[in-house]
Amino acid sequence: MPDPNARDLVVIAASAGGVEALRHLLAELPPDLPASVLIVLHVPAHGSSALAGILDRAGPLKAAAATDAELLRHGRVYVAPPDRHLLVQAGVIRLSRGPRHNGHRPAADPLFLSAALEGGPRTLAVVLSGTLDDGARGCAAVERHHGAVAVQDPDQSAFDGMPRAAVAATRKAEVLPVKGIAQWIARQSRSAAMEASVDDPEAEREVTLFLANGAAQTPEGNLTGFSCPECGGPIYETQARSGPRYECRVGHGWSSESMVAGQSEAVERALWVAILRLEERLRLLERMIKRAEEQGRTYSSQHMAEEVEQTRDALRTMRILQSRISEADRGVVFP
Repeated sequence: MPDPNARDLVVIAASAGGVEALRHLLAELPPDLPASVLIVLHVPAHGSSALAGILDRAGPLKAAAATDAELLRHGRVYVAPPDRHLLVQAGVIRLSRGPRHNGHRPAADPLFLSAALEGGPRTLAVVLSGTLDDGARGCAAVERHHGAVAVQDPDQSAFDGMPRAAVAATRKAEVLPVKGIAQWIARQSRSAAMEASVDDPEAEREVTLFLANGAAQTPEGNLTGFSCPECGGPIYETQARSGPRYECRVGHGWSSESMVAGQSEAVERALWVAILRLEERLRLLERMIKRAEEQGRTYSSQHMAEEVEQTRDALRTMRILQSRISEADRGVVFP
């Protein structure tokens, strides 16, 4: 008979550089692990679903893409499929096309928040290599519900953004190398969690929103002058335990850090559209000049040649801006 107090719900999140970390972690887990393992890796909406197969071959535990309403079983690894949030509720897997969170679907926080509510002190949360701060709020929720958190050593992570954010958001997170995290999971899964869970209306509201699959509603908080980087809708600001949160009526949610990154991506997309339109204008003007010259319309040809130069100047400016934004996103600071 399984111990009802055993720490048997393991949730793991990773992003950039996370596949190798996940492979090494699963390779070190024991074949008789008395826990269910749920994994979120940031992947594009139309990305490959090969991750489950990679992880299935990585270690002794059976890994497969999660399916909606699937019962959780010990010794199994459930992998979030592309373009679906992975959550757990009432002992079963829930998949959702709810709003993107921190610019991602699947995202770490929806899984971690649902696991904190579902498992309370039975929950073990792990954050591996990745950029920005998805998973930090979820780790704080797991800890608030008396679960335990482990984080890949940032100095050993391919990308240290997610691990450092998780450490900053928690009080007692274990900072370990990947092999140490596997040993920590094996040890913790055989220990009892005696503390009681807590009421958490903030997490309950967010999990309900994810499972509502994007039904529009007016968020709590103050209306800001910002627009959502994802859909362009008005943004509301709330003060969560972890700091300011930004949310639109569709439910796209952002931390301050992910909001800035989302805005940068939106600006870069807009610049690319502007560049394409300017290039089209340049090609059209060049055709018109050639036609005017063939017809002997000298004045028209000269006037359009001036427009060509103005368009080329605008195009050069747009390309410089696009290049600078791309470099800034990679951490290069310009004077």
